[in-house]
Amino acid sequence: QKVFRNNMESPELDAAISQMNGGDGYDVVIVCCTDDFQSSYWSQRLRAGICSPKDGSNVSPFPMVLAVSEDWGAGGAGNGLGTLYAYKKAEALAKSMFGVDLTAQLSSSAISAALFHTAGKGTRMAPLPASENNNKPAVRLPALIEVDGKMVPMTVLEAVIKQTGVYAPSRKGRLGVFWGDQVFIPSAPTMYTPTHHVDIMCTLGNMVGEEEWKEKGLERYGVIAVGSNGNAAQVEKVDHTTAVKMLKSLADVEKVGPSLGSFSVSAPMLASLTQEFSAELEAKVGKFDTDPHFWMPMTLGKEDYVGLMTQKGVDEAVSTAHYARMDAFKKTFASEHGGMGLFGAVDVGSGACWWDYGQLRLYSRNNLKILEKSRDADLLRAFLGITTHVLDSDCDKVETDTDSYVFASNLASGRVSSSILSSVKCADVEVQGAILVNVTAKKIRAAAGSILYNVVDDTDEGIDLKEGDVLVGVFDNQGNFMNVKSNISIDGGKVWKEAIMSNQMSFEALHGANKNSDVGAIEVRRNELHLSVWNSDAAKL
Repeated sequence: QKVFRNNMESPELDAAISQMNGGDGYDVVIVCCTDDFQSSYWSQRLRAGICSPKDGSNVSPFPMVLAVSEDWGAGGAGNGLGTLYAYKKAEALAKSMFGVDLTAQLSSSAISAALFHTAGKGTRMAPLPASENNNKPAVRLPALIEVDGKMVPMTVLEAVIKQTGVYAPSRKGRLGVFWGDQVFIPSAPTMYTPTHHVDIMCTLGNMVGEEEWKEKGLERYGVIAVGSNGNAAQVEKVDHTTAVKMLKSLADVEKVGPSLGSFSVSAPMLASLTQEFSAELEAKVGKFDTDPHFWMPMTLGKEDYVGLMTQKGVDEAVSTAHYARMDAFKKTFASEHGGMGLFGAVDVGSGACWWDYGQLRLYSRNNLKILEKSRDADLLRAFLGITTHVLDSDCDKVETDTDSYVFASNLASGRVSSSILSSVKCADVEVQGAILVNVTAKKIRAAAGSILYNVVDDTDEGIDLKEGDVLVGVFDNQGNFMNVKSNISIDGGKVWKEAIMSNQMSFEALHGANKNSDVGAIEVRRNELHLSVWNSDAAKL
């Protein structure tokens, strides 16, 4: 995704951030969650915060939050069928809760809508998602956001909703689909007039030769190619020779670049895909992803598509039959819905700025970036609304250097160096190069690169983290809690089945124990415990 990135001096970056901080965002926000507890949580939190009416009134049903669960069964629906299924559930919810016909509103271009996929184990973020009881998009960043009148740490999903809202004004009558752990600031203009029923976000550069294709690592990505007529096609992880052969149907390929995966569809395309896959959606069977099962068979030739799927291990007969199905769908759709192209691209710009939180090490890197003195850090702070080093905090008796940031915290004594603290309550703190979020303790010692997250500790010994250590608290439905350890050098996906660093359970077992947790109720109890320990006489805070 950073293949064409060169510099971050484009004024479009500042313009985009300004719009993100002041824009209205999407009229309808749909969140696809793992279970009904998470759906309830996001419905309440988003309506009380980032998706609340800007004027504070409730006259209009918009902005509307529709959080739904993907109750599909083992293996999931894939992001293709998953998108259609989530939209169908959201459509029913809009009708029952607000009396709004979502499809009619989209079809008349009265509203813009966005759907955010949040499901997934988050193995490479472990143990942070476990601390949120598998509610992966609820992992907190240090920056603050107002929810229900209180300033609290912003979740990753809220950051993504804020960022993607910059495209809302261009997408009346369309459904945008995004993934919930990556924030990007486009360097290309965000206002555009859609010209295709499907448009996919990508980072475009000029078409390159074989040597440069390899140098840029394009063979490792899903690549979008755009012809001189504006039509696009997608290929996935192929070398230059193969790509040129597959893209011969495009008129003079002018631009190529890695796909972000995020896309938008017109109301007619959304309705037609939903109808095409109605049998699967009704029975909740099958698994189709957008790239290999929707876009590629609609933009590639039969031989090229079947060959590519064969490389993926798909039986030739299966891919041949699926190609025939999508080819028939495409021809019928084109005959009924003229006026726009089928598949196009939205360029986010070669100087786009990226902050990915989908891995533990990236969570650390991109939060510590807030402390840096660089153009990238300036943009990140502007996006997060960080304008001061100390906000809503009582830390006058603590020695805090000029690099650190302290938000919504109460610190009685100690020293904070090159660190970022958010919602921390502590009598005696000594931290260097650390990230602390939602922590209450009598005493904290945290060395460079360490992360302390969602921990309540009432012991006199307090917490002592060595360099790179990660410690998170995990609460359950019964009010019990335990601490889970890791290290910034550990990829949770590689040790998923192991009980590391004297933890009671493996990350996999912890994920299983966290299933069907009432995340809203657990958060309430967790906050009560933070407050109880902070106010207790024993803690002397």
